Amino acid sequence: MDATLTALIVFGCLTGAVLVGRTLRRVLPEQHLSTESKDAMKLAIGLVATMSALVLGLLVSSAKGAYDTERSEVILMASKITFLGRVLDAYGPEAAGVRAQLRNTTDEAVQQMWPGQMRRPTDRNPDVQAGNLAYAALQQLSPQNEMQRVLKSQAATLAGDLAQTRSLLAAQSVPSVSQPMLIILVSWLVVIFIGFSLLAPPNATTVFALMISALAVSGAIFLILELEQPFGGLIGISSEPMVNALDQLGK
Repeated sequence: MDATLTALIVFGCLTGAVLVGRTLRRVLPEQHLSTESKDAMKLAIGLVATMSALVLGLLVSSAKGAYDTERSEVILMASKITFLGRVLDAYGPEAAGVRAQLRNTTDEAVQQMWPGQMRRPTDRNPDVQAGNLAYAALQQLSPQNEMQRVLKSQAATLAGDLAQTRSLLAAQSVPSVSQPMLIILVSWLVVIFIGFSLLAPPNATTVFALMISALAVSGAIFLILELEQPFGGLIGISSEPMVNALDQLGK
């Protein structure tokens, strides 16, 4: 879902809730706004606010956890690419072709996951054909001594780990935030803002305070949804580790 559009919709819902609360305050009979009624409403709103805070914290934690996991996997993948390049370099000139294929595959992966100025959607799916060609070229190496045999075995292990990590990143493109939970949270927030507006004195200061609160809550929803888009959102994972690994392969 689009983070900006969803945050604007949430802000609109909360603003509407404030207006509904002010309208209800004008039309409700006076006995419904007695001290006892207000105390009961404060208790009910406090209960809903507590549940909303718990759900909001759960959504933030879930989105941040998924973001941190994928960021760690990108850094791990970059480190293994760099180390694989060193292993191939230590193998000797015979592995130059494999090293070149590794660089091309890494370059393509960076362009897919961080499209940049190309205005293309982020694509986490690995190029299976290019990966298979690079792995086949690695397996075709013929070690001439014990050191090359060890290096080839180590390179094959690293190549398998890289393929697994890239596939894992592709599988993690499924959103970690539950849409029904988000809808329920917004519904609770609407109830809270109606209650706040109903209890607050009808003046510009309280309306301004409620609008600021609505903006803050919408910003929290925006942050959650942006964390759901680690490769294409505003708060994206940096491509610097992969670019540095690509530079190392070019040396």
